[in-house]
Amino acid sequence: MAKYQNRYRIESHRKPGWNYASAGEYFITICIQDMKCILGRVVNARMVLNDFGKIVEAELIKSADMRQELQLGAFVVMPNHIHAIIILNDIADDANTETHGRASVCGRVPVCDADMQGRASVPYRRPKSISSFVAGFKSAVVSAVDDFIDEQAPGIPKYNRRNKFWQSNYHDHIIRNWGEYDRIAQYIHNNPRKWQETKYSK
Repeated sequence: MAKYQNRYRIESHRKPGWNYASAGEYFITICIQDMKCILGRVVNARMVLNDFGKIVEAELIKSADMRQELQLGAFVVMPNHIHAIIILNDIADDANTETHGRASVCGRVPVCDADMQGRASVPYRRPKSISSFVAGFKSAVVSAVDDFIDEQAPGIPKYNRRNKFWQSNYHDHIIRNWGEYDRIAQYIHNNPRKWQETKYSK
């Protein structure tokens, strides 16, 4: 882990120079903060979702349905993480990017990458990209979970910057061919059955 402003941060898993808004298939893994098992449990090699897990599954499907450029392939919600194949289609017009939850994207690249005085670059999230999708999905889940806590009052604190629901980063892998796609889809399908073997891994 590297330090930024004297704080440790998670190293990016992004492939240098790769445009994550380009068409292709991506295998992503998103983990719960501190790998806590708060989305359900595996029973007899099958995942049984609790209320939080059901929210995560619903928001994942919704996040894909509301984006014209994106399709959701194989996915699984596990007790402390999710795996999903995200398929990005080649959509040329990015002027009307719909955001999900509280996440938002910057404008065009010259404005967001650096200011006019050439000072250090500021965070930029490319519209219709994997990072835009993940940010919107994460934000929507936290909003829905907090609404659930408000309505059901289960006696647990709401989630915020000090009490995070998700880990800050996520892992992605660019799927390079159909053979690899099939192997990853099978891995996702088998994840609950292999939970005892892999419960401390992503």
